[in-house]
Amino acid sequence: MFHLLASMKGKKKSKEQIPPLDEQQKTLKKIGNKIRTLRKEKGYSSHETFAYENEIDRTQMGRYERGSDMQLTSLLKVLNALDTSLEEFFQGFKD
Repeated sequence: MFHLLASMKGKKKSKEQIPPLDEQQKTLKKIGNKIRTLRKEKGYSSHETFAYENEIDRTQMGRYERGSDMQLTSLLKVLNALDTSLEEFFQGFKD
């Protein structure tokens, strides 16, 4: 996915470049699962405690982990709280 974003830089989007909704939803689920895994690896059993300690809305954090769509700035805030860079997060990420 990260390579897809980088390869589209400066290009106009066509309908062929935009993944179908079901593929987008699968990707969002993968992102949510990875966020949950990283949170647990940091020792947080609860997304609510993690969210509270890192000034992230607890309801939104739960939605992110379930695969809801999120703004890039929100993803960056979560990754910062997890001490993970965008590059590290998407390393080995398969579409």
